[in-house]
Amino acid sequence: MDLSVELSFYPLKDEYRTAILDLIEQLRHENDIIVLPNRMSTQLFGEYDNLMTVLTRLMKASFEQHGAAVFVAKFINSDRQPKT
Repeated sequence: MDLSVELSFYPLKDEYRTAILDLIEQLRHENDIIVLPNRMSTQLFGEYDNLMTVLTRLMKASFEQHGAAVFVAKFINSDRQPKT
């Protein structure tokens, strides 16, 4: 099953930009995931099990590395990436 995710990450610290950019860079290095960042969120597209495994691992790592943070996500069980 395909999955589309709109993910927003709000680190609760003064140097929040570094944490956000670090997470996006980590997502870009994952196999079989399409990552489309914009100013308000990052859109992710991929196979359900793979994408959820990646999100679980990277969210935990972000909490451990950057401390308190808020993740807000919307999940759609289809491929909703923009067609060019």
